Amino acid sequence: MSAPVLEISIPSLAALPAAAAQVREAIQGHTIVCFEGEMGAGKTTFIKALCESLGVPGRDVSSPTFALVNEYRDAHNQPIYHFDFYRLDSPVEAEQLGALEYFDSGYLCLIEWPSRIEPLLPSNRLLIRLTVTGDESRELKIKN
Repeated sequence: MSAPVLEISIPSLAALPAAAAQVREAIQGHTIVCFEGEMGAGKTTFIKALCESLGVPGRDVSSPTFALVNEYRDAHNQPIYHFDFYRLDSPVEAEQLGALEYFDSGYLCLIEWPSRIEPLLPSNRLLIRLTVTGDESRELKIKN
C-alpha cells in the first residue's frame, strides 16, 4: 500500500506563501525533504518561500548551486540546510562534502536534485515534486 500523495496547486507566484504554509505543515516530523522537478520548475523559488514561512529572511535564501550547501537560521535560530546536488557527478562527492553528517544532524535538510545522491538518502524522507503547468503556475505533489 503506497502512502497518500498530497497535491497542491500553485496558480501564480502570489500563491507561493499559502502553498509554503501547507508544505510547512506536511513536513512536520521530517528532517530530510527532497525536491524534484525539471530545470526551471521553481525548486529554489519554492524553497525560498518555504524558508520564509519558517522565519528565514527572504534575502538570506539563495541557490546553493555553486556552494552545494547553504545554511540559514529559522525563527528559533535553528539551522536549515539547503543543498543543490545538480553539479555532482557521484554520491561520493556528496559524502566528501559531509552530506551524511548534515542528514544525521536532526536539522531540516532541503535537497534539490536528490536523484544525484539517491544511495545516501535515508528512507525516512519526504519527496516533493514540482511540475510546470504554465508560465507561473505549478503543481506540487508531496509523497512520504
